[in-house]
Amino acid sequence: MKRIDRNILAIDLKSFYASVECLDRGLDPFSTPLVVADESRGDGTIVLAASPFIKEKYHVPSRCRLSEVPKDIPGLIIAMPKMKRYLEVSAKVNDIYLEFVSEADLFVYSIDESFLDVTNYLKRNNDTPKSYAQKIIRQIRARTGLVVTAGIGLNRFMAKACMDVEAKRNKDFLAEWDYSSIPEHLWTVKPLSKMWGIGKQLEKRLNKMGFYTVGDIAVSDPKFLKRKLGVIGEEIYYHSLGYDDALLQESYTSQNHSLSAGQVLLRDYEPSEIPVLIQDMVIELSDRMIEEGVTSREFLLYLGDKEHQGFSLKASFFTPTNSFEKVGKDFIQQYLSLIIPKDLLFRTINLIALDVSEEGAYQMSIFENTEEDYRIRKLDKTLLSIRKKYGTEKAMPCSALSFSSTFITRQNQIGGHHA
Repeated sequence: MKRIDRNILAIDLKSFYASVECLDRGLDPFSTPLVVADESRGDGTIVLAASPFIKEKYHVPSRCRLSEVPKDIPGLIIAMPKMKRYLEVSAKVNDIYLEFVSEADLFVYSIDESFLDVTNYLKRNNDTPKSYAQKIIRQIRARTGLVVTAGIGLNRFMAKACMDVEAKRNKDFLAEWDYSSIPEHLWTVKPLSKMWGIGKQLEKRLNKMGFYTVGDIAVSDPKFLKRKLGVIGEEIYYHSLGYDDALLQESYTSQNHSLSAGQVLLRDYEPSEIPVLIQDMVIELSDRMIEEGVTSREFLLYLGDKEHQGFSLKASFFTPTNSFEKVGKDFIQQYLSLIIPKDLLFRTINLIALDVSEEGAYQMSIFENTEEDYRIRKLDKTLLSIRKKYGTEKAMPCSALSFSSTFITRQNQIGGHHA
């Protein structure tokens, strides 16, 4: 692996959703017992975030079920998720980042986590990576009230691992690594899933092979790991040494534009319920594509269980489309042709339109029924306009009334949560 050393910051907005809720109420996240969850969904709903106070004092983790949160905690606040508000605050933080680095040197990894390449900005005021990071952190705190965790490293992986492993434990939530830091701080990490890039399933496979700490991987043979695990085996070997040849700018530049829709289900779904969910997600994505005026020739559907194990299906079309009728019919037919164990229970569903492009003049094809396609496109747009003007219930599939459907609850939400 080619070694490319840069000065990378990995910055995480600490307990982001919960911190925003506390600050909007004039409360201190470090002394307020607050969790972000939609109580209307019942005790089985997921806690999207927990304040630093409730995490430390009552050991309430984010992503647990609401039923796992002790209800006798004095002053407990259960805040309804407000995704529009979180997006506003996240955008404000991104604007602060862009005062310190150019757009090309910023990679927004998620709503609350970003990478910044500060290599070319340090000489301006004779800054070190740490002093520059501290300037950014102070601005975020002063202008939003948010506390952040930051890791500094010589590449993206090192910065992220530094943040996850050490910075989150430090009093100032800041840490810096170089290659000499790896044996002391990274090699002792276990379980392996605590290292970025290793999930629970990969951890199980590595455990069966005799690997229990990151140090075990670091002293192994990369050829053996690649033979057993494929390219990912070689990658985690180099990561265990602190190497990462991926440039931040490569992460930022996307050759293909895609659109996606997905959700984490609130309960286990049996195989027989999945066709209804497929239709829900296809309509949701189709509406977005029609609004943005884009189409695609290829769509990818992923179904997974709570352990993130699953499978994917691909639908391809000769003529680019954004029709929920065409895409939904294809995926449902594929799904129904599969032999799926009855005891397989699903918890995630994701649908992606690959390499979307602007919807141009309609291209006639001898391979398709153009009159039918025109009828479908016109119907799709009419249904969307009715939903937008008069509400979801005025133009929805009959399946939306079934117990399995999430169509109605998701139509007026952002990211699956209340705006």
